[in-house]
Amino acid sequence: MATNTSLHFRIVEGRNLPAKDVSGTSDPYCIVKVDNEVVARTATVWKNLNPFWGEEYTLHLPTGFHTLTFYVMDEDTISHDDVIGKISLSKDVIAAQAKGLDNWLNLSRVDPDEEVQGEIHLELHRDRSCLTCHVIEARDLAPRDVSGTSDPFARIIHNNVSAETSIIKKTRFPHWDETLELCLDEGADDAGGSVTVEVWDWDMVGKNDFLGKVEIPLSCLHKSPPLQGWFRLLPPGNTEDDAGGKLGALRLKVRLAEERILPSLYYQPLMEQLVEAVISPSEVNDPTPLTLLEEVTTVETRQDVAMTLVKIYLGQGLVVPFLDYLNTREVHNTTDPNTLFRSNSLASKAMEQFMKAVGMLYLHEVLKPIINRIFEERKYVELDPCKIDLNRSRRISFKGSATEAEVRESSVGLLQTYLTSIMEAIVNSVSQCPPVMRVVFKQLHKRVEEQFPEPENEDVKYLAISGFFFLRLFAPAILTPKLFQLRDHHADTRTSRTLLLLAKALQSVGNLGLQLGHGKEQWMTPLHPIILCSVVSVKDFLDKLVDIDHDNVCEAPQRAVFLPSVIVKEGFLQKHKAEGPQLLKRFAFKKRYFWLSSETLSYAKSPDWQVRSAIPIQRVCAVERVDENAFQLQNIMQVITQDTEGQLHTTYLQCKNVNELNQWLSAIRKMSIYNEHMLPSFHPGAHRGNKWTCSRTHSAVTLGDWSDPLDPDAETQIIYKELLHGRDKLRKQYLETQEMEAAEQEEKKTSPPSTVCVQGRSERARAVATRLLAVVLDLERAHSSFQSRERDEGSAFRV
Repeated sequence: MATNTSLHFRIVEGRNLPAKDVSGTSDPYCIVKVDNEVVARTATVWKNLNPFWGEEYTLHLPTGFHTLTFYVMDEDTISHDDVIGKISLSKDVIAAQAKGLDNWLNLSRVDPDEEVQGEIHLELHRDRSCLTCHVIEARDLAPRDVSGTSDPFARIIHNNVSAETSIIKKTRFPHWDETLELCLDEGADDAGGSVTVEVWDWDMVGKNDFLGKVEIPLSCLHKSPPLQGWFRLLPPGNTEDDAGGKLGALRLKVRLAEERILPSLYYQPLMEQLVEAVISPSEVNDPTPLTLLEEVTTVETRQDVAMTLVKIYLGQGLVVPFLDYLNTREVHNTTDPNTLFRSNSLASKAMEQFMKAVGMLYLHEVLKPIINRIFEERKYVELDPCKIDLNRSRRISFKGSATEAEVRESSVGLLQTYLTSIMEAIVNSVSQCPPVMRVVFKQLHKRVEEQFPEPENEDVKYLAISGFFFLRLFAPAILTPKLFQLRDHHADTRTSRTLLLLAKALQSVGNLGLQLGHGKEQWMTPLHPIILCSVVSVKDFLDKLVDIDHDNVCEAPQRAVFLPSVIVKEGFLQKHKAEGPQLLKRFAFKKRYFWLSSETLSYAKSPDWQVRSAIPIQRVCAVERVDENAFQLQNIMQVITQDTEGQLHTTYLQCKNVNELNQWLSAIRKMSIYNEHMLPSFHPGAHRGNKWTCSRTHSAVTLGDWSDPLDPDAETQIIYKELLHGRDKLRKQYLETQEMEAAEQEEKKTSPPSTVCVQGRSERARAVATRLLAVVLDLERAHSSFQSRERDEGSAFRV
């Protein structure tokens, strides 16, 4: 039984950070480490002591971890970046919060001696008068020199007596293979005694730098065979403090989810019930496993459940009937068209997650040019008279400084230009929109038209689609382009205000201008004419959007979601292709420009180079990151492909930073997730001299982007856990209550005609709940059985 460890964290904002620049401000960003590995870097927020990031990450970890650490840095363009402070959270602290941690936490000081990392491989044995320590090697040590390496040596200490290994220059992965001995007093008391192994970085000038230590009680060394293994290096002591809040604070949301994943066979009954609910729908209000699942979800879990279901049905090729099922129920149960999809129902959340999963490439293609233009121009735009700052605006006329009226006139002109460009890009993008998204909108259009056929409700079918399309996808992307990967950095204050005003205008367009003039922001009135003009083109666009042949799209494979002509990602990478067992050297990497589409990963010497080489996406078998010790380099991934003869080939790619690494990993995985012959495991090292630099293989894992497709078993496990938590509620509502109703009906012996339909529906609900709870019970038993077996095997192994 596999273990799936997911770490979810959101870096919300900071407050009261200290000024690190001469201007009296800072340029803060965050680096996140899981143990010793950098897993994320936020954007830099320029000139701000109270920055807002709002960046969210999910890591699917192959093994357990010890510590999650957030470092707040101040970016400097000339010198090294300054460290402002850090927050460290142990795995135990995070796991203790069942619903996750959501709080403001003070930053603590960063002591270089505390920033240790890595492990050391030791073998220790003791007889009456001698302690023998075989210092074999160490890995992933902290870099202490400007070269990005260290000059490590190890020291063994007991009772102020020590012995040292030799110094190995310029490495973070030293191999000593030396045996050190210490003489012990024969009558020494072992009760509180211990031996300490320290690792240091040797410096020719100045004092040596501490790299970590291991303390081992002497009482553990009497056992036979000798104590041997990898030991995690620890700091000299726990000296952290929060500096009394003087370094500022971060608001963090962190949640740990550890799931034991059963073999696929055990999830099939639950998967079959989920599939049956959408391929064989009954009456609209008849109960199904999906309706029961929605009843037990909470406001806090509904978005995660919706995202999980979208992934499951995408993988099954059933996302269209799934969303149609939810939307049909939502529309049928809505009496007031003004409240349609206004709640955080499962249907609303599922549609939102679906658009992000399949529409992100489309969103980029439509919006990226105009967003880049707004960022590059950095125009001062303001319509609110209370916020106009004449000192920020450039002089518009030659008669003197700009007046408030001139600033408003200039702002209206710029916003009209930007909004026109955005609307033209959107209304001309029908052919670019993913076909599966168009079919979902077509089905929604049909259901709304059937439910609200009255002439006065003519606009409802448009509002239902535009509410998702404009209000939940395009407007949020314009407001915060960094969170939709449209930009690498957050907007500065001036650009952010422009984007906010444009997002407000686009929301009004999405509402078909029905709310214009009714809000408090009357200063938006100058944009009302262009908003109303856009409404006509929006309706025409939505009519064209839903004009698509349903059957042809449904029969197409899910990979058709990605348009072959679209370049998903491009940029310079360092490339090396492994050919044969020869020794790989770090200078073997060559700079190449890469393009990724749904068909190929191609590359050339430069963006303008005419000759390109290509790796067919359908031949990709694995895309994973590589351990640093393979090349003594960071941020390397491997793309493993299979040729027509079944031979495997590995191409190594190095990225500039961890953000870029995660983005490329995510993008290539999305293109290749439906490939046949995907490898279940991979070597995280490199092949040198007929052997691997790593000591073990890793099972395939997903790191980085939240929207990566995951293992269907892991997704179904999430649904099972949600049903397990709501089991008592389902039992009470559908089994215990209906048993009482049945007893009452038996006493009366006859049922009034008006209750026959209700009784029939109750019986169906009871049958669905009984089947679903039986599957939950079977899965619970399977988990218990596997855990008992693992405990027994562990006990036998220890004996």
